[in-house]
Amino acid sequence: MRTNRGEKSNTKTYVLSKHICMSVHKARRIINQIRGRSYEEIICILELIPYRACNPILKLIYSAAANASHNRNFIKETLVISKTEVNKGTTMKKSKAQARGRNFLIKKPTCHITIVFKSLSEYEEYIIWFKKTGCISKRNYTDMGYSGDVWDKK
Repeated sequence: MRTNRGEKSNTKTYVLSKHICMSVHKARRIINQIRGRSYEEIICILELIPYRACNPILKLIYSAAANASHNRNFIKETLVISKTEVNKGTTMKKSKAQARGRNFLIKKPTCHITIVFKSLSEYEEYIIWFKKTGCISKRNYTDMGYSGDVWDKK
């Protein structure tokens, strides 16, 4: 696991897995469900979705979180996916014998998956904790500002 390419950051790590034997469309269907979510939510979602593409992605998430906590001393609960990519890999080709001496080409697509994890700061952790406990909600949290004689809602 290395830091993000071209960027020196202490809060981001990324993991890259190449040549996974599945279609790009099948992997993107799962990746779109977990984009921008926290580590705990991702694990719950991937364990419950019944698609074949979930297993390699789940292994990738477990590996990335273990490497981030071991190498960078990140706490797994503070990890959030900041960026995900699924790119087309090379296509494996086989030929299968057919009748009358002909052959049939079998194409097996592969994909490359990149997942970038971001560790939340202490301030963002407190806000998430307050939202989970119900102290902050959209109804009772307003931003008030004082302008002269009157308190204005921004």
